[in-house]
Amino acid sequence: MCLPMTSTLRAAALSGVLAIGGCGVGPTYHRPALDMPDAFSSAAPSFGPAISPVDWWRSFGSPELDALIEKAAADSPDVQAAAARIIEADQAARAAGSPLLPAITGTASQNWERAGINTGGTGTSSGSFGTTGTPGSTGAATGTGIPGSNQKYFEDRSYAGQISASYEVDFWGKNRDALRAAQATALGNRYDAQTVWLTTASSIATTYFQALSYRDRLAIAQHNYDAAENVLNYYRGRLDAGISSLLDVSQEEALAAGYRAQIPSFQSQYQQEVIALGILVGEAPERIHLSPVPLTQLSLPAVQPGMPADLLRRRPDVAYAEQQLISQNQTVREDVANFYPSLQLTAQGGLSSAALSAITGPGTLLASFASQLTQTIFDNGQKAGTLGQAKGRFKELAADYVKAVLQALTDVETALTQQGFSAEQETRETEAVRTAQHSSDIAHAQLEAGTVDIATVLNIQTTLFGDQDTLAQARLARFTALVSLYKALGGGWSLTEHPHA
Repeated sequence: MCLPMTSTLRAAALSGVLAIGGCGVGPTYHRPALDMPDAFSSAAPSFGPAISPVDWWRSFGSPELDALIEKAAADSPDVQAAAARIIEADQAARAAGSPLLPAITGTASQNWERAGINTGGTGTSSGSFGTTGTPGSTGAATGTGIPGSNQKYFEDRSYAGQISASYEVDFWGKNRDALRAAQATALGNRYDAQTVWLTTASSIATTYFQALSYRDRLAIAQHNYDAAENVLNYYRGRLDAGISSLLDVSQEEALAAGYRAQIPSFQSQYQQEVIALGILVGEAPERIHLSPVPLTQLSLPAVQPGMPADLLRRRPDVAYAEQQLISQNQTVREDVANFYPSLQLTAQGGLSSAALSAITGPGTLLASFASQLTQTIFDNGQKAGTLGQAKGRFKELAADYVKAVLQALTDVETALTQQGFSAEQETRETEAVRTAQHSSDIAHAQLEAGTVDIATVLNIQTTLFGDQDTLAQARLARFTALVSLYKALGGGWSLTEHPHA
């Protein structure tokens, strides 16, 4: 039986239902224990904060690099896809929170009926013709009477409307845990977007520096080829004069041919790096054109790594891994809550009214309120299996989180090691080039005086070219090591700086 319920009573009942607090069940989240080192072994002792600006790429002093990364921020497909994943996760969290409020539905109906009564003809007869249902429906007609008799018709319409509300009391916190799991996933997607952006920016910087380096090495190869050609012409003149031998000319020709053969390789590698920039910045590679700036004109900024523990808040991939873990912990709690009874409340209220109120009376107000308690008695291990699977996934994600932290430490140590040794190598190669250049100047002076043989000239030329090319590679190694260090430190990103990111 449905008992009438006033609107005030319904509101009070609904308020009481919403006020019921849940006790919550399942494990409380705790960050996995981590044994963090006190300092990085490859860095000089320092107890200050890490120095890594958010727009770290500007530290290299290249307006061209700044423009490429700014374009990527707007047009990179990877960055746009990461932004779309944030929207997806936000809407999923919104949907996950809907069970915390009642679901309300409304229905409306209309019934129409027509009846006819015989008033003429011979004898007595009665008949009726009627339709019932919603507009456009087909009714049935029945009746008896004498054909041709007169009939009078009466029409009646009735209307009914009803609003229903249903709500599951979240006493065990199941719905809240589902919402918090979705919110953690949404927050994790923001951290993942930061990781995508950091990866994109560092890839652009590395590719840009590699392109400049290949162009520098191309210039070195071209310069040495021109120098070899000059020496070759000198020996050809001496051969014509009968002073040098054909072997001297042949040896210098081989050296010049070797330098010339390397030029297409450097040109190809340079073009490949320029092409690679296209997909990174979201631009057709045909529209990427780099200015002729040597790598030596850019700056080499100093970076202070800070403390290893700082990585827990500075690395977006570490923050993402923890949010995945938090989300899964909430899922475990939700699965635990599924073992407990669920209480479902429903309320209905509506109005039924007839158009011919003189016959049927005024409209009638109807209302009902019901509750249902549900408890699973036997499900053949389905809920236990689901819970066990969720717990296993939590352990997997806990291991992934620890791995992410270890990977962060490894990345920083690797970048610091590369930075230190590449700086030392560049210093030594700079001295080697200076020495080789001095020897080359002496050899050319003696060549003009005719006091040096071809073997000495060839040896000095080969040494100089090798040292110059190695120096260009060592310089590139320093730039790429700095980019790797910026990336390993989180690129200036921080949890405290982006509380809602």
